[in-house]
Amino acid sequence: MAISNINQLLIRNIDELAALRPLLVNIADDGFINQYLAKNANACIDSYHTNYAEYNLCQTLKNSRVTSHFCVEYVAKVKHDLAIIQFPKSKAEFSFSLAMLAESMATDATIIIVGENKGGIKSADKLAKDFFDYCNKADSARHCLMYIGKFKTTIPPFDLQDFYKYYQLQVQDKTIEVAALPGVFSQNALDKGTEVLLDYLPENITGKVLDFGCGAGVIAAYIGIIYPQTKLSLVDVSALALHSAETTLRLNNLSGKYIASNSLSNIHEQYDFVISNPPFHQGVKTHYAATEQFLGKIKQHLTSTGSITVVANSFLKYLPIMESAIGKTKTLAIKKGFAVYQCYLKHRS
Repeated sequence: MAISNINQLLIRNIDELAALRPLLVNIADDGFINQYLAKNANACIDSYHTNYAEYNLCQTLKNSRVTSHFCVEYVAKVKHDLAIIQFPKSKAEFSFSLAMLAESMATDATIIIVGENKGGIKSADKLAKDFFDYCNKADSARHCLMYIGKFKTTIPPFDLQDFYKYYQLQVQDKTIEVAALPGVFSQNALDKGTEVLLDYLPENITGKVLDFGCGAGVIAAYIGIIYPQTKLSLVDVSALALHSAETTLRLNNLSGKYIASNSLSNIHEQYDFVISNPPFHQGVKTHYAATEQFLGKIKQHLTSTGSITVVANSFLKYLPIMESAIGKTKTLAIKKGFAVYQCYLKHRS
């Protein structure tokens, strides 16, 4: 596996990153951890991820000196003397991460912020001013930047609920309450793709329903309110999304099964209906692989009369993938720059 530009920058500065209990925050491992451990013989690493795929990759190290975590809120058992944080795609998520991590750091801990120039890292010093005594540029290479900082001692205690955004949607004569944490798709309002999809859902949805790439749980909540007898399963790669979706359903007096999964890696059941506004962006780069894998393999997770309904940007060529992997697929609508595709394995009587 090629070493990412971000990790190349870290390796370039590895002599300056010595610590006994370092914390890595959303640092995708492609060899960096082993190099760090080789350089720091007494170090024990905690690697915290909100992305399930990256968490799984870290787990494959099977090293007793590395403990990996996948959760919405990280709480250290032992105070860390170093944190290396990858700048997230969402500036609001960056503030969320700093507020959460402050309590897990030793008083004199060093904080390293790294990220790609095109990912917004240049604003790290300004965004960190409420949390850090200082945040100084330390190095620049491979189109990436690295900052070094130190937490203030006066940061208020972290409360996850302070970072939720709430909004309402009208569904027929009912109101859906939506809750979303920073970094979750459409945190502040319903996105256009989901809005289009909700107008073209199958009629009489029954049985087991899978909301793939659930985000804040809008689709599942909508279905659960209109068809309360359905059994809802919600899957996402993000711990922040899954916690948001669970909160959304609870606000609407609904329940479901929440599954952390890298595409379909943890999906083991069959469903009568699969509904999805699948993600096609990962960080700042356009990324289709997870959705293409999902469409290519979802058929085995449909019942004999199951169906899949998907919304996507109209420029994405998902129709031929669905035709090839699942079966005859209809284009139900092309609207507001989005297309809705639907495929039934077998029409119900």
